This record gives sequence, structure tokens and C-alpha cells, in this order.
Amino acid sequence: MTGSLPPEDPRDALIREQAALVAGLSAQVTDLPAQLAELTGLVRELRGQLEAARRAASRNPGNSSMPPSSDDLPGRKAPAPRAKPGSGRRPGKQPGAPGAHLAWPQTPDETVALFPEGSCPCGLDLTGAADLGVVASRQVIDVPLAAATVTQYDEHAVRCGCGKVHEAAAVPGAGRPGTVAWGLNVQALAVFLLVMGHVPVERCAGIGEALTGERPSDGFVHSLLERAARAVRGACLLIRALAVAARVVCADETPIRAGPGPKTRKRYLLVACTNLLTCYFLGDRSLSSFDGFVLGDLSGAVAVHDRYRNYVRHEAHCYIAC
Repeated sequence: MTGSLPPEDPRDALIREQAALVAGLSAQVTDLPAQLAELTGLVRELRGQLEAARRAASRNPGNSSMPPSSDDLPGRKAPAPRAKPGSGRRPGKQPGAPGAHLAWPQTPDETVALFPEGSCPCGLDLTGAADLGVVASRQVIDVPLAAATVTQYDEHAVRCGCGKVHEAAAVPGAGRPGTVAWGLNVQALAVFLLVMGHVPVERCAGIGEALTGERPSDGFVHSLLERAARAVRGACLLIRALAVAARVVCADETPIRAGPGPKTRKRYLLVACTNLLTCYFLGDRSLSSFDGFVLGDLSGAVAVHDRYRNYVRHEAHCYIAC
């Protein structure tokens, strides 16, 4: 006889169903942190793309390096006109400011007469027509086209009636006999570019070639700095003497990169100024540099400076004003 199982209690089935539901919910809760982190990263990425799109849409030639032609791109608005700060001044030249214009020179360097050319409709050539005078004048200011020219100086010798022989003196700036030298104008141009324009040596030589058709060597251009320094040494000594003799001197120093080498290799340019003159001295911020400057030779003068300790060291020689 086969035994029969007792009927299942409905409460057991409900318990199993609730247990399965709890297990499923627990698994979902376990996955929530990972899903939340993924959604957070997605939101951050979308927010960055939105900000980038807003920045790109807001860029225009007025607030970025975009060319003015980009104002016409589809979907882009032109920048709003910016109001000038209310300074109260009218645009253009201000009253009392010096003006600049091309004045008409009364004595031109050259006058060129222009006459009609060709023939008249009657058939006569205009070269034989009567001159009726000037009907209009125009002036043009220009510089002549520069081109290097070679000048050979032949130094002759003469014999005086007494029998003594005299030879012509050499032209200043010329080299030894039988050699070729650069003229003073080329040297002055190179020094001007090096000192006043801060043009590098190689580029300075290239500019000389572009202007004159002849290129000096880089070594020659660099040597001109020492030549120029020797040429102005007397004037520099005179300026220093006048600065020492002045009643009031303004002194200061500033860092400067001098000579070839790394950027960390710097010197200091010391200056002593009066109302008319400026004396320059290349040294450093050591006591020896300041001793070699004009401060050590001042006596009873007023020195205006920023109270750097090397200036204060010379208070025995001059009065100090900050």
C-alpha cells in the first residue's frame, strides 16, 4: 500500500516565494553601488562635453584668437560691440599733442621736369610743342636703393723738387695694402642693428646681405662690438666724470644676460643718471662692482636709490635719498 504525502501547507509556499523575492532584491542592492558609480562617471563625462560645447559656442574673434571671418559660420553669433571705457577723451589726436604729417619741403633735393610724350591727334610730335610752364607738382619721399659698391684707393707717391718722396695717406678704415675691408657705413649699420635693434649676429649679417647684396661674415659682425666699445671709451669716461661731479645722481641696477652661455649666467647693469647723462657699468651685485662704479668717487653728492645694502655702504661718501 502506497503512502500518500500530506497536503502542502500554503504558508510554506508563501515563505519560499518571499525568500526568493528577498534574495533577488539583495542581489539588486549589491549591484547598486557599481551601477551608481557607472552613472556618476557618465554624468561627469556628459557634463564635461556640455561645458566644452558651451565654450566652443561662446568663442568669437573678440574673446579668442579666432579670425574675424569665423563670425559668418553657421550657428555662431558675432561678438557684441564693446563699449570703450569712459575716459572723457575724444578719439584721435588730443589737443596739444604733437602731430605728424608729410610737410611740403620748399627746397627739394631733386626736381624732375615731366613733359607730355607722343603725338597730338593732329599728327604733330609733342617734342616740339611750346612749353606753357608747370601745371601741377607732386613730391615723393623715398630712399635710394642700397647696393654695395667697391672703391679702390690707389695711393700715389710724389717727388718734391727738393728730392723728398711723399706718399698719400691711407683712407680711414681701410685695411692693409692689397686687402679688402668693409667700409665704415657697413660697420655702422651692423653696430646699429646689434646694439639698438638687439638683432642676433647671424641675422644681422643676413640683413646686411639683403640690403647691400654683400654678406659679411658672422665673426666680423661680432668683432664690431669690441671695436665700437673701444671707439666710445673716451666718451664713456667723460660721461662718468661728469656723473661723479654732479650734485644729484640716481643709481639703480637691473639683471641682464651678457655674452654667450646658459640663461642662468646673468650680469647686472648698473646705471648712474643725471638729468642729462647716463653712465652704464656692466658688473654684478658684489661690493667690488659697486666700488668700481661711480659711488666710490662721489663726494658730497645726493644719491637717489632703493637702499640696497651695497648703496648704503657708501653713505660716508654721499648723502642718501630713498
